[in-house]
Amino acid sequence: MKQRPFEDRYTAGWQAFAAQLDHLERQPPPKNALRVTPLPVVELPAAYRQLCQQLAIARSRRYSGSLVARLNQLALRAYQQIYRAPQRRWQVVLDFLTTDFPQRVRADARLFWLCAALFYLPLLGMGWAVYQAPELIYSLLSPESVADLEAMYSPGKAAGDRDASTDLAMFGYYIHNNIGLGFRTFAGGVLLGIGSAFMLLLNGVFIGAVSGYLTAQGFIETFYTFIAGHGAFELTGIVLAGVAGLKMGWAILAPGRLRRAESLRQAATGGVRLILGVVALLVLAAFIEAFWSSNQAIPAGIKYAVGASGWLLIILYLTRAGRRAS
Repeated sequence: MKQRPFEDRYTAGWQAFAAQLDHLERQPPPKNALRVTPLPVVELPAAYRQLCQQLAIARSRRYSGSLVARLNQLALRAYQQIYRAPQRRWQVVLDFLTTDFPQRVRADARLFWLCAALFYLPLLGMGWAVYQAPELIYSLLSPESVADLEAMYSPGKAAGDRDASTDLAMFGYYIHNNIGLGFRTFAGGVLLGIGSAFMLLLNGVFIGAVSGYLTAQGFIETFYTFIAGHGAFELTGIVLAGVAGLKMGWAILAPGRLRRAESLRQAATGGVRLILGVVALLVLAAFIEAFWSSNQAIPAGIKYAVGASGWLLIILYLTRAGRRAS
């Protein structure tokens, strides 16, 4: 292969590699430089090995000195970043939550809106349908389950006063339930994305049906004050788990120039990073659900205000966090 086709094939990868190194070195991008999406930091070691191979090829084929020098400089910079003293674990976690995770969500904005539509449209549609015709709830739940639902949220009985040990037990239960749901939604992406889409639709229909039925029965305050505090984080986590799953499905359907196994591996790596952020959101939702949502001593107005603040916070976090770093 001659030098020009060689450069055309790998230049985009070198630019993304350099952009990530600039970020790690805290260097501002050059003025008038093209905006390049940095290579995900988790892929840096593999990209470094590939770069070393490309550098060896450039030398063996006697490509121009400027190209060899460029690749050599990138390799030296990458070596210094990979083999430097490791960061403290808390700093790694903080950098991920404040920078890497929201950047990844914004990079997959189209998938996010698709998953949001797959989840929220059935939720709203089923909620309205069951509100208009409450008997539709029995197409999803057994009469016994509906009776349990009414008992749980009926005035004076909804998540009554609990002691600290009960709150802690419920916290563990909510974590198990939420994270299990997130991982099932993510893992469904292996089925060409169909499994993830189905989980989003199913959960949207189920949540909408429950919401519509309880609203029709007049359990408005007991139900909505309970879900207000944690709803923003839990529902957003479910949608983002769908994003991670659809990324895997799309990698199988449209691998591009890569083999399907390699395309799936890369998508799964990025998906796992997304799922780590989803886990953080779902754990936060479980904490609020166990220790705040169930507390009936808190006035409804405060719970609604905290719920609205949660939605504002999650919107600002996903749209603004990490922009300065990038």
